[in-house]
Amino acid sequence: MRIRPERRANTADLARFKGLIADRTLGPHSFVLLLGLQTFDWSKLIETVNRGLPYRSLDHLRENAGLPEETLLRWIQLAPRTADRRKQQGHLEPNESDRVLRAARILGKALELFEGNREHAVEWLLTEQPALGGSLPVEVSQTELGAREVENLLGRLEHGVFS
Repeated sequence: MRIRPERRANTADLARFKGLIADRTLGPHSFVLLLGLQTFDWSKLIETVNRGLPYRSLDHLRENAGLPEETLLRWIQLAPRTADRRKQQGHLEPNESDRVLRAARILGKALELFEGNREHAVEWLLTEQPALGGSLPVEVSQTELGAREVENLLGRLEHGVFS
């Protein structure tokens, strides 16, 4: 079964991220815009992750990715019932926050490769990639090691290296 990104209007977060891509002013942590966060400072981001991201960060990621909720939850390895509990609590646990931040980082890199085109970026993430052993980037990037492999592949593609 093939998963397709949902067609949604651009959010303010996504528009701002696309603007940074167009201006070539992306910083190392600009992807946090996709979570609705405003700080790019790594030490503050670590504090926020250790406290637990606000649940609305997950909503921002889902809206900015245009992914069905079940696909996003599978990507970040969060059971639907757990997601419901976190929504009621208003925040995610630190390990869940770390996975959400990782997914945003991967989405940001894919958006950068596809010059802000969300549909192409998400379709790439949901398509089997030969350079990843025929696996989907969203599946491979469920671990930090896998996420690094996906980022390496995105970097090679960005620089025109056949993979």
